[in-house]
Amino acid sequence: MDRFPFLYFICVLVGFALIQVPLGGTFLAGLDQVLHVIGVLAVIVFSIVLLYLGVLALFQKRFR
Repeated sequence: MDRFPFLYFICVLVGFALIQVPLGGTFLAGLDQVLHVIGVLAVIVFSIVLLYLGVLALFQKRFR
């Protein structure tokens, strides 16, 4: 289970990369809005998962 939070953090970074990728002037310019939405959703979902895992780890250590 130790590797999964790092994987989720990498997914958040990939979401930010999808938001910031410049596609203007390329043949992928039509996908700009789609990639932006996917990036925003990835950042939101994986950030919530990281927050959940952090709170869960905090309470598990607190009550042991």
